[in-house]
Amino acid sequence: MFDFIFSAKSKTITLSAVILAVSSTASAFLGILRDRLLAGNFGAGPELDIYFAAFRIPNFVYGILITGGLIAAFLPVFSETFEEDEEEGWELVNNLLNFLVFSLSFLSLFLFIFAPHVVRIVAPGFDGQQAELTVLLTRIMMLSPILLGISNLFSGVLKYFDQFLTYALAPILYNLGIIFGIIFLVPLYGLPGLAYGVVLGALAHMAIQFPAIKKAGFQYEPIFNFSGEKLKKIIYLIIPRMIGQASIQINLVIITAIASTLAAGSLSIFNFADHLQAFPVRVIGVSFAVAAFPRFSKDLANGEKERFLEDFSNSFRKIILAIIPVSFLIFMLRGQIVRIVLGTGRFDWTDTRLTAASLGIFSFSLFANALIHLLIRAYFSFQDTKTPVIISTVGVLINVALSLAFVFFLSYENFFREGLVQFLNLGSLQNIEVLAFPTAFLFTTVGQLVALYFILERRVGDLRRKEILNSAIRIIASSLIMAFVGLITLRLALLFVGDLDDFLSVFLQASITVSVSGITYVLAALAMGSPEMWAIVKKIR
Repeated sequence: MFDFIFSAKSKTITLSAVILAVSSTASAFLGILRDRLLAGNFGAGPELDIYFAAFRIPNFVYGILITGGLIAAFLPVFSETFEEDEEEGWELVNNLLNFLVFSLSFLSLFLFIFAPHVVRIVAPGFDGQQAELTVLLTRIMMLSPILLGISNLFSGVLKYFDQFLTYALAPILYNLGIIFGIIFLVPLYGLPGLAYGVVLGALAHMAIQFPAIKKAGFQYEPIFNFSGEKLKKIIYLIIPRMIGQASIQINLVIITAIASTLAAGSLSIFNFADHLQAFPVRVIGVSFAVAAFPRFSKDLANGEKERFLEDFSNSFRKIILAIIPVSFLIFMLRGQIVRIVLGTGRFDWTDTRLTAASLGIFSFSLFANALIHLLIRAYFSFQDTKTPVIISTVGVLINVALSLAFVFFLSYENFFREGLVQFLNLGSLQNIEVLAFPTAFLFTTVGQLVALYFILERRVGDLRRKEILNSAIRIIASSLIMAFVGLITLRLALLFVGDLDDFLSVFLQASITVSVSGITYVLAALAMGSPEMWAIVKKIR
């Protein structure tokens, strides 16, 4: 069994995406359990604000050096090198591994020493005790970027060999480590137990992939040729992406800083809503993007442009087939989702309403957020990391400006605030400034999607836009029919099942509505002649 896990290969984008989607779903459900445990034990209050603020600093390092940038730059270069000379390919892996460990260790040590000063920047609204605890948690978690950096390099190698199963298990173990920390380490060590859980999860994330990469042919060697041409090429490709990731992480740091000055719990509410909206993006958007990226790279490396366009169009249409109806459902059931996932212990009704409102706003940006991951991988397959970086950087600047503007407009009575309150049915709820962040994210993300798509089309030629538009029209029409039936079903469920105070009632409301809506969507899509839905039916047959 273990030999199968460490050597199983995926032969198509769809199969790879299914493996990643299943694992992402499992990991996301564990993430939901993690957040439920956090909400129940701490509520949306000062303690969780400390944890999320502390987590932002090591995540800043990981986000800049590793997320997206490392694999995006490494995989095309490794593919070319390994195709020419396998031995040279493994030398490149060892050289990059040693470079990563050295650079990440240096940066982590620097932030460990200067953590008190960094915390003042990240969370200026925290008082003395809050700041001290944030520094402690930050220092503990500074081990995680090193472990996750190594792990992500392993992931890049496994993706080349189409070994997605082991790679897919890593985030599951990461969440299990954090859950272990919440259940067993917090009672022993208090809030620092959460940080110990993060480090444990990062260690598990790395450890599960080591047997697979070893079986693929990796043998560690102490190669420190930091001036090697291949390594220079990877670093050259990473630098633009690092700038883009830095802008994204700076954006999150600014949001954290702003949220730390708002009502207690605002930072926690934003993070909870962000985690919930990330669920479908990870399961659908990221799964297809990650699965498609090696194929995109191989298509272009072999000079098969038409096959690239076909793979891109298929992946694009399959993402919207899934993400658009999910967006409708999330908006309709935002209150039920938050109560099911987070409604326990110290997470009160006010926390629920604000988190649900944030999730409702996020739901309108899901399609753009999911598709951006695919488009960025398409650019990376051309070894173009600069264009996404420029668009991302501009987007971050706009997002920060909009966040500050919306916080201001939501802080007093005016037309904008009243419109948002009415649309989201918030009644007389006060301290709603936290809604500024998902609102700004919505406008920024849609703008980035439009820019990425049309610039890529200008470079590559027709991205089979007509084919995509025809599918999108059918999918949107089917989703509208689904939403109409779903709203009627939800109203009936509210009458006969109960209100939002009882977990079982809420669960039944959501389950009945999702089941009826899902069946309606499939039937409507088939009736509309959706080629993607008919393809799924044929495969099932």
